[in-house]
Amino acid sequence: MSVQAPPAPTVRAETPGLWERANKATLAMLGVTVVLFAVFGIASGNFLTFDNLSNLATQVAITLIVAVAMTFVITTGQIDLSVGSTVAFVAVLTAEMLQAGWDSSIVIVAALAAGLFWGAVNGYLSAYHRIPPFIVTLATMSVIRGLAQLWTEGFSVPIDARLYVAKIGRAEFLGFSALAWIALGAVVIGAVLLSKTRFGNYVNGIGSQEESVRRAGVNTDRIKMVALMLTGLAAGIAGLLTAARLGSGSANSAQAFELTVIAAVVLGGTDLFGGRGTMTGTVIGAVITGVIANGLTLLGVSPFLTPIVTGLVLLAAIWLNLRGNGLAALGAHLMGRGRDRAKEPA
Repeated sequence: MSVQAPPAPTVRAETPGLWERANKATLAMLGVTVVLFAVFGIASGNFLTFDNLSNLATQVAITLIVAVAMTFVITTGQIDLSVGSTVAFVAVLTAEMLQAGWDSSIVIVAALAAGLFWGAVNGYLSAYHRIPPFIVTLATMSVIRGLAQLWTEGFSVPIDARLYVAKIGRAEFLGFSALAWIALGAVVIGAVLLSKTRFGNYVNGIGSQEESVRRAGVNTDRIKMVALMLTGLAAGIAGLLTAARLGSGSANSAQAFELTVIAAVVLGGTDLFGGRGTMTGTVIGAVITGVIANGLTLLGVSPFLTPIVTGLVLLAAIWLNLRGNGLAALGAHLMGRGRDRAKEPA
């Protein structure tokens, strides 16, 4: 008579809670944002008015558009230092073409194509010729701005305010500028691409385990090139909007813009070494950089002191960002999660 073996116990995988799944660095930066709004709101009576918040949204918009694309680049473990120069080049191209009498619709297409072209150059050289993106984009940063300066000889090129492109810079809807709405659209598209599509999965996978993704049959070189083309296209849009907003194109515009964009992305919790990207965090990071500049201006801080204060605040925020997990563990311990775990059976 055979003895039937007892059924094996069913082991259920424990689903991590909302707190465990949350990006702690992003939560830390959300806390910094709330503190900054509270501090500037108390210090300046005009900070929390609708007019100033609308103005803040416009100021953040151009940074945010490029930061969305930069999130893909940094998540793949790359970097793009040429976005500021591309913004200046496209702004000059837009102004020169409009001054030459080109139709606005053709100018818009040409501006976006120019940004996409420089992104493709960066992507092709780094992905297919194995030149580190830092070196490639550092070189093209100099070349692109140099071409813009050579073209204009350092002079600013004005745009006729009656042209359609110029009207984009002044257009408003529901109290917010067209730039702010375009930035919102870029955030929505970026969030869907990163979290809901196969392309987004590849971007995250390449940043953390590129060799595994490549062995799974994915053309990782093409994905990395597309990511850099996205930053080029976004910089093209930013250059067009910069020219529209300022009413002119200048080769000296968007100086050090790439540092602001990278700071916004990293502040939000995207890993600078790739593998982890968050679009919500990018929005928070861009807002932090904008709030600091806007708040200091309202407080009448000297323009010579502003970069020092901005740099110190950003340094403190990045320090807090890098220690987000440690602070989260401390918070969990203070809320009693550590005791609960200690009581759980081994």
